[in-house]
Amino acid sequence: MKAATGLAQGRHTDPGLAAQAVRMAMETAGLDIAQSVVLYLSSDFAHDPQAAIAAAARAARCTQVVGCTAAGVFTEADWVLDAPSAAALVLGDGVSLVPRQADSDPVLTYSAPNALDLAWLQNCPPRFGGVSGDATGQGPFSVWRNGRIQPDGRCELSVRGAKLRVDFNQGIHPLSQPARLNRVAGLDVQTLGGMTALASLARELPLSARAPGRIPTHLLMAGVPYGAPENAVAEGRFHLLPVVAVNSDDQSVTIASQLEPGLDMFWALRKPKAAADGMAAMLTRMNSGIAGSPSFGLMFPCMGRGPMFYGGEDRDQTLLAERFPGLPFIGFYGNGEIAHFDGTNRLLQYSTVLALGYPA
Repeated sequence: MKAATGLAQGRHTDPGLAAQAVRMAMETAGLDIAQSVVLYLSSDFAHDPQAAIAAAARAARCTQVVGCTAAGVFTEADWVLDAPSAAALVLGDGVSLVPRQADSDPVLTYSAPNALDLAWLQNCPPRFGGVSGDATGQGPFSVWRNGRIQPDGRCELSVRGAKLRVDFNQGIHPLSQPARLNRVAGLDVQTLGGMTALASLARELPLSARAPGRIPTHLLMAGVPYGAPENAVAEGRFHLLPVVAVNSDDQSVTIASQLEPGLDMFWALRKPKAAADGMAAMLTRMNSGIAGSPSFGLMFPCMGRGPMFYGGEDRDQTLLAERFPGLPFIGFYGNGEIAHFDGTNRLLQYSTVLALGYPA
C-alpha cells in the first residue's frame, strides 16, 4: 500500500495547482501511476473545476479522481483558507477507491448541499464523508468522480485494499444534565425539567451572558441522548441541534429541529478546549486494539471548526499529525459532516469525522 499527499496554493485560479499537488504526492509516494486520487479544490474553482480535475488525472496517469470544492483544504503539512488551492491524496500499490461495493462496508460519500436527500443519506450502507461548500454557504458547489463532475451533486465510493476505522467527534462542553422535555411548540422548546427553557439555559451561563441580548446563541447547542440514559453524555451518545434564538417574551428557546415532549435534553456549548479534548479521545479510541499504525487518513471537519474556531490554528489537524507522525491525510472544511450512528446515517454540524485506513 502506498499513499501520500500534496498541497499547492497560488494567487490565481490555475488548473496547474491541481497538477502540482498531485505531482508532489506522486513523488513522495514513489508512484509512477496512481490507482486513485482524492482531489479537493478551493471554492475559487467551483464555477468550472473540470480543467483542474483533468490536470490532476494527467499528472497521476489515473482516471479515478474524486472529490469536491470547499471553503478551505488541508493535508498533514498545512491548511489553506482564502486562497486558490488544491490538496491531493494519491493511492496505489494495492489500495484504491472503487464504485460502492458491499452494503456492510463504510462508504465514502460526497454531496453538494443542494443534492442532499435524507432518504438517500439514511439508506444503507453506513456512510462517512462531507458536504461540499464555500464560505458563504450559497455555492456554487461541485462534486466529481471518475474525473468528471457529477450532475446529481453526489457520489459514493468504497475503499479497496485497506481496512477502515471511522469515528466522529462532536466536540462540545455539556452545560447541564439531561432533563425531561415537558412542552414544545413547533421548533420552540418551552419548558424543560419543569422550568421555562430560557431560565434553564440562562442559569448554566455566566452572569455576564444571561441577558437575552448577550446569550451566545451561535455557540450553543441542544443535546438529545440516545440509548441507555445512564452516562449517555459522557459516552458521547447524543444528537446535537443548534440553538437558533432565545425568546424573552415567552421564555422559550428555538432550536433547529422539532422535538417531542417526553424526550430528555441538555444544553451544551461549543468550546475549543472541549473540541480538542474530544479529538484526542477519539484518536485514542480509534487506534485501540489494533496492531500497527494507519497508512492514510480522510478527515471531514465543519468549516465552523477550523482555524477560525481554534484561534488561528487547526487543532484537529495538529492533533492527528502529532498522534501519527508522517501519516498522510487530507481534508476539507465543509457544510456538514456525514457519519453513521444510532442505527442510521446522519448529517452533523460543527463536528469532525475521521476515517483511518490500515493495511487490509
